[in-house]
Amino acid sequence: MLQDTKLAFIGAGVMAEAMIKGLVTQGLVSPEHIIGSDPHLERGQELHVQYGIRFTADNHEAADFGEIVVLSVKPQVLSHVLPELRGHLSRSSLILSIVAGARISSILFNTGHPAIVRCMPNTPAQVGKGMTVWTATPKVSQKQRGQAQAMLGALGDELFVEDESYLDMATALSGTGPAYVFLFMEALIDAGVHMGFSRKVAEQLVLQTMEGSIEIARQANLHPAQLRNMVTSPGGTSAEALYELEKGALRTILSKAVWAAYRKSKYLGDLSEKEEA
Repeated sequence: MLQDTKLAFIGAGVMAEAMIKGLVTQGLVSPEHIIGSDPHLERGQELHVQYGIRFTADNHEAADFGEIVVLSVKPQVLSHVLPELRGHLSRSSLILSIVAGARISSILFNTGHPAIVRCMPNTPAQVGKGMTVWTATPKVSQKQRGQAQAMLGALGDELFVEDESYLDMATALSGTGPAYVFLFMEALIDAGVHMGFSRKVAEQLVLQTMEGSIEIARQANLHPAQLRNMVTSPGGTSAEALYELEKGALRTILSKAVWAAYRKSKYLGDLSEKEEA
């Protein structure tokens, strides 16, 4: 699907590298068919040495090169980058945006290009275990949809949605989700250290426990409540710990956190549209 397709990455940060790594290591795209663009030349040298891709500091050059142009810059610089691409995208090219909060209408307004895929990946994409939710405009052809799906599949799992509003929800749940998991891990490790474990041992116990629990959840095909009940004996240690977590309103706090992230994602999208009005 991607054989001989030329890809341009506008922005060479962590997520761009995760995509490049997945595409190159899985043999989906040859390095010579990938170009990255970023103002930091030392970053370009790193990517060239590690993956063999081309690199430039000129967004025009990258856009002219790419049949698929990946927007992978920071959200705060997107408004400056998008106008630079106008006139440098061929009519048959595809824009694929991984910029959080950047709505399709904003990308279309600033570039004048109608074939757009917007997606929300997350940081586990760096190790091929990502979760990406994506959508596409009607001007994206079936071939281009297949190409986008293949690219995002190189990062882990992917899910297509018809309604762009689901992207803000995905930002709050799976996009920001690793931060919640890391905080929970950190708190467990700190609790282990408080009890007397060394930090190294506490980390080992928590990491393996998290990994094993996730694998059980994948294989068991049971509701999380059922899995929790399986390890909660009446009057036991798990019951005592869970009582404290429920008393501390863990579910409520977590739900509020996700909703806060959701509101923030919608706000950022609204803000960008107001700036263009």
